[in-house]
This record gives sequence, structure tokens and C-alpha cells, in this order.
Amino acid sequence: QKTRIQLMAESNCTQVTEFSLTGFTEDPVTQVTLFLIFLLTYFVTILGNLVMIVLTRASPQLQSPMYYFLGNLAFVDLCSSTVITPKMLVDLTSEKKGIAYAGCVAQVFLFDLFAMTECFLLAMMAYDRYVAICRPLVYPLVMSPKCCFQLVTGSYLIGLTNGIGQTIGMFNLSFCGSSIIDLFFCDISPLISLSTSDPTLSYVILTTSASLLGVSSNLVVLVSYMAIISAILSIRSAKGKRKAFSTCASHLTTVSIFYGTALFMYLKPSSDSSRGGDKWAVVLYTVVTPMLNPLIYSLKNKDVKEALRTLAKTKYLECCK
Repeated sequence: QKTRIQLMAESNCTQVTEFSLTGFTEDPVTQVTLFLIFLLTYFVTILGNLVMIVLTRASPQLQSPMYYFLGNLAFVDLCSSTVITPKMLVDLTSEKKGIAYAGCVAQVFLFDLFAMTECFLLAMMAYDRYVAICRPLVYPLVMSPKCCFQLVTGSYLIGLTNGIGQTIGMFNLSFCGSSIIDLFFCDISPLISLSTSDPTLSYVILTTSASLLGVSSNLVVLVSYMAIISAILSIRSAKGKRKAFSTCASHLTTVSIFYGTALFMYLKPSSDSSRGGDKWAVVLYTVVTPMLNPLIYSLKNKDVKEALRTLAKTKYLECCK
């Protein structure tokens, strides 16, 4: 229970209405350089993911469960990048790097929604590869259009639950002291550190979300790939092994980048001397990874490359008429 002193302090609290983001640097030349780099990254992210969405919708050879998941992954990457990058670009050109309380709440909600949705979409894609390689005879039945729709819808609902939970945790916090967030966007972890009220509920929600949702999606990926590797190793011919591995190589690369940067971001011990390095790890997780996903699939997947060539040829012929 709260003491009388704590209750009096909270009743006299002047709630922060705006937060200040530290960003990356105060050096003007470095800010311009970073602005150009991140602007190019965002442009490639938007273009790459939009092309992937169009391809998975319009191309006849990409009408399969794997590409249905891939199209939704591209949509989530497009949204998650848009939640973070435009505000970051504005701050790199402004002296005042501030964000209103309502804007901070919106960033926390949307970032946690799309981040958790992506976790489960990647897990569903791993399950799809498991069924395709380990149980090919029942693949059309197990991964039916109805089942795929339910898996994708479930991923979005889990992401929505996570976003609502973290937002409730933020509403439970009071900010009467420092309003400086040592990052380039609003994340729940630094906000808990800034809070002048009891953060127990926020910690419980954050820990529960990471334990139940994050760990469960990781387990689906891990168990699926353990079964996939075991199945591939049991194939006698080298050609058969290469063919089986090629069907999940792009997804495995995407999973490695996403979970690798996420684990580094959230599990690496933080210290004053490592905050700069932590920011660049967060950049890799929030800004670079959404750009890499469509590039990985377009460069490593023959079907996607063929669909892209067909689409480009069709558009070229239409323009020449």
C-alpha cells in the first residue's frame, strides 16, 4: 500500500505534457549526414515493402501460404517503420526534439503492436515451412486459406493485445521529474525509468508480455527449425538437401536478423558507457530490419525475382503503348 507521503507527492504532481528526445548527436554536420542516410533507408523501406505487397497480391505464382504471410510481414514492416522514422527525420532537422504526451502514448501503442505482430508472423512462417518440409502430404489441408487467415488474424490480435497492455502500463505511470528520454522514440522501458510513481504494474505487464508472448513465438520458431533441420539432414541426396533448405533460407535469414537485434536490444546490460552503442542496436532493430526483409526475399527467392521481372515487363509494355 502507498504511504501518506507518496499519496501527497502524487497529488501535488505536475504531470509532464511533453517529452524531450536526446536523439543521436548535436553536431550539425553529423545530423545532416544521418538525415540523408535515414531518409534513403526509409525510401527503400517504403518502396521495397510496397512492391512486396503488390507482388504477393497480384502475381499468380505467389498465391501460396508462404507469400500470403510475406505480404502481411511487408505491411507490418511498412507500418512499424512509419511509426518511428518520420519523427526521427523531423528531429534531425530541428533544434527542439520534443514529443507530446499523446504522441508518446501513440508511439508506444503502435510500436508494441507491430513489433509483437511481426514476432508472431515470423513464427507462423516458420510453422508454414515446417509443414511444407516435414509434412508435405498434408500441407494443402493444414495450410488452407482459412487456416492462414486465422493465423494472420491471430498474430494481429496478439499484437493489439500487447499494444493495449503496454499503453495501460504507461497510463499508470506519473511523470513529475525529468522528461528527457535517452532515445530517438518513445519506448516503454525508458518511460518506466523516468516515472515518479510506482512502476510495478508496468513492470508486470512488460514482463508478462515478454514471457508469454515473446518467448512463445520464439519457441515456435526454434521447435519448427529443429524439426526442419532434422528432416533436411535425413535426406540422402545433396540436391534434395539444397532444395529443401532453399525453401526456408530467406525466412531463416529474416528471423536471424530480427530476433538477433531484438535480443541484443532488450537483453544487453545497459550502462552509461554503452548507451551510444545501444541506440545503434535499436536503429538496426527498428529502422534497418524493415528495409532488409523485402530485399532478402527479392534477392534470395527465385519466385519473387521472376514475379518482379514479370511485373516490371508488364508495366514497361503498358507505358510503351
